[in-house]
Amino acid sequence: MKSENLHAGHRERLRTRFLEEGLDSFEGHQLLELLLFHTIPRGDTNSTAHRLIQRFGSFSAVLEADPKDIASVEGMGAKAAAFLAMIPQVTRRYYHDRVLRDRPKLNSSAAVAEYLIPLMAGRPEEVFYVLCLDTQCRVVYPALISEGTVKEAAVYPRHVVEVAIRHRAASVIFAHNHPAGTSTPSSQDHHLTRLLVQALGPLDIKVLDHIIVAANKAYSFASEGVLPGYEAYK
Repeated sequence: MKSENLHAGHRERLRTRFLEEGLDSFEGHQLLELLLFHTIPRGDTNSTAHRLIQRFGSFSAVLEADPKDIASVEGMGAKAAAFLAMIPQVTRRYYHDRVLRDRPKLNSSAAVAEYLIPLMAGRPEEVFYVLCLDTQCRVVYPALISEGTVKEAAVYPRHVVEVAIRHRAASVIFAHNHPAGTSTPSSQDHHLTRLLVQALGPLDIKVLDHIIVAANKAYSFASEGVLPGYEAYK
């Protein structure tokens, strides 16, 4: 009973500190403690948080780990692991929803990067999007074409064409991430871009850009002058 009272007092102090000061001064294990309060109602989450950091190396690495691996840590379990694994996806959804609220015009590489970086944040695997735009360069639909491994996602021109037609895109922007590298395009990225531009050309659907995101950096084919056909934002 005494141990439970100590843990309860610690939890209340940590919650109060968060409400009064915010999270900026919290260390990684303290952030995990605070999150785990919501799925582990009693007991010592401090030790569990330390074990998570020791196992995965950092706060962000814990949240990005496979839920099965998180669940295997002493003091965790499937429910708590699912909750932690959900945090990056909720964060992505939150930031992307903020961008979408005003339906911004994606009429520059900077505007596209601002739209895409939250969409790609924290993804451990490579994903490929086709942003279908209307005549005002506003997003009609952000189509997730492919999800792959850390190194690649398979993209087929026919699938891209079908998506662009289905959503009546006046123009499109391609986007994918490099979760384990820099934003510099590979030779395969250049080759795929040429194929997709050629596939959409006969349909009079303009390709405005291809953006590659790595962490908080973005590479724009249009800005670098390497976009085939170079219809960029015209």
